[in-house]
Amino acid sequence: MSMPPLFPLPEPQASPPRTPTEPGQARVARPNRHQVRLEPRDLESLLAADHPARSIWDLLERLDLRRFYGSIQAVLDGPGRPATDPQVLLALWVLATIQGVGSARQLARLCEEHDAYRWLRGGVPINYHMLADFRIMRGQELDEILSEIVGALMAAGEVTLERVAQDGMRVRASAGAASYRRKDKLTVCLAEARAQVERLAEEREHPDPGVSKRQQKARERAARERTERVEQALNYLPQAEASKDLQKQKFTKAAGAKVTEARVSTTDPEARVMKMPDGGFRPAYNVQFATDSQSGVIVGVAVTNAGTDAGQTTPMVEQIERRTGGKPRDYLVDGGYATREDITSLGQKGVNAYAPVRMPRNQPEEKRYEPRYGDSPEVASWRQRMATEEAKTVYRQRGALAEWTNAQTRQHGISQFNVRGIAKTTTAALLVAIAHNLLRWMSIPK
Repeated sequence: MSMPPLFPLPEPQASPPRTPTEPGQARVARPNRHQVRLEPRDLESLLAADHPARSIWDLLERLDLRRFYGSIQAVLDGPGRPATDPQVLLALWVLATIQGVGSARQLARLCEEHDAYRWLRGGVPINYHMLADFRIMRGQELDEILSEIVGALMAAGEVTLERVAQDGMRVRASAGAASYRRKDKLTVCLAEARAQVERLAEEREHPDPGVSKRQQKARERAARERTERVEQALNYLPQAEASKDLQKQKFTKAAGAKVTEARVSTTDPEARVMKMPDGGFRPAYNVQFATDSQSGVIVGVAVTNAGTDAGQTTPMVEQIERRTGGKPRDYLVDGGYATREDITSLGQKGVNAYAPVRMPRNQPEEKRYEPRYGDSPEVASWRQRMATEEAKTVYRQRGALAEWTNAQTRQHGISQFNVRGIAKTTTAALLVAIAHNLLRWMSIPK
């Protein structure tokens, strides 16, 4: 038997519709950026124990960096302000290259804002001028560091040189297509540039009150650099004309080809217009990498302004021999390198060349690998070798190795150069190779 309720319950009623809260009525936690916070933290605690920056520093500690200290004039018990440690500058550039940062200004900002770069910096003085000068003026030292890294990996048994693949990629230069001029235009540009230098020198005697001394010096420096670039362009013009003469010999008027007059860039005189992978033509450099097949380590680096890969194998093999003290046993290249001169040179050095054999004109497929008129013994041996299934199996490894290296280096910021000239672009390519090899070194099981 149920008991009646002691008190009557009200009838349930529907809740009224809720109106949206206005921003001024909402109770939220607002940021207070003016409140002083005391957070005592050292740089060591900012970085995780397994961060790549720590591995980069540890690996650089194992290398002989004494060559970077030879130009420092501030010595113990001597006058002068202490110089920034070159090991710090090298470590910063290696980490920046791994992360695809190629700008000295951007790297300088990261040294102020990013914990990993602040940890590597360790509070030493840094500015973008110092970073930029270190990268473009340390080409010889970086080349020796690359050799030392390759040597250490060879001692560890990671690099064997049993099989090496070489490939080139065209990298956009720091110059525009509109900067190219013919000889008559270059002469006019040089006269204008020299007149500008003289005009700024006269303004130094009667300075403009609205222009600071810093701005005046910057203008004078820019005018001098432009004059030097135009003079350099005129000096490189004979090389460009020689290249055009070769084109005229190759493409005769009977073939309907049109060869224009030689031109050189006033921005980057050493850059040449090349056909890019997308089919367009732009100022670029030809960057060559040689990679060991077992470890994926870059053992050779070269930068040229030649639009073709022909003739690039012999200098690269000589560089590998100089860098490692040994020669590759097998050398894998694509059809652009397969000239009689290159194959002959490789064979005379005791290197087995693996490259595709072109089809002879107006000949059946079965004559593809037969010796031809003018073949050297090394070329005939190469043709016979490429006819075997074993050689074809070996050559299939080239794409997975060489193209992989190109993809990795593009991720490291080599898709376009922001420095000019073969010497500086070679230094940038060496830095990419060092960063790539250090990553391969980190991947070795302890």
